[in-house]
Amino acid sequence: MTDPPWEPPLAGTDVEHAVGTLERLRATFRWKADGLDVDQLRSRPVPSSELSVGGLLKHLAVVEDDVFCWRMAGQPPVTWLSVPEDDVARWQFTVDEDESADSVYALWAAAVARSRSTLGRLLADGGLDQPGHLEFEDARPSVRRHLHDLIEEYGRHTGHLDLLREAIDGRAGEDPPHDWPLLPPR
Repeated sequence: MTDPPWEPPLAGTDVEHAVGTLERLRATFRWKADGLDVDQLRSRPVPSSELSVGGLLKHLAVVEDDVFCWRMAGQPPVTWLSVPEDDVARWQFTVDEDESADSVYALWAAAVARSRSTLGRLLADGGLDQPGHLEFEDARPSVRRHLHDLIEEYGRHTGHLDLLREAIDGRAGEDPPHDWPLLPPR
C-alpha cells in the first residue's frame, strides 16, 4: 500500500519535510471539516467558544493568502479583496446568511491552490532561505519562517477543529482515511 499524497516523506530534504508537514495538516484539517451542510458549518457546538467549522475554514483561507500572497510574495491577499477592510476580523470567523457550504469550502480550496502555486514559484526562484516581503522590526523574515508560522497556525486550528467536529457528529481521528480524496467534492 502506498502512502497517501499528504503523508510527509520518511526521509527527505528540509523542503520536502516542511511542505509535507503543511500538506498533512491541510489534509487533516480539510477531512475534519468535510461533508457538513451550511448550518453545521455555522454551528458553535462548544458553548465556551465562538469558533465554528466554517469560521475556521474561512479564517485559514485568509491566513493562507496573508502568508503566501502578502508576507512571502508581496501581492494583495486575494481572499480579502471583496471584504470591507473594517469587516475582515468578523467576516473571517463567520459564515454569513448569503454564503453556502459549497462557497465556504471553495474559498478555502482556492486559497490553498494559490498558496501551492506561490510556494512552487518561490522554491524555484530562491528557496526557503530568501527573505519574504513583509518587513518586521527592520528585518525581513525568510520564506522558511513564514512557512513554519503557517504550519503552527494549522496545528493550532486543526486541534480546535477536532473538538468542534466531534461535538457536531462524533467524527474523531488523527488522519484522514488512507483512501480519502485530498480535496473531495462536497
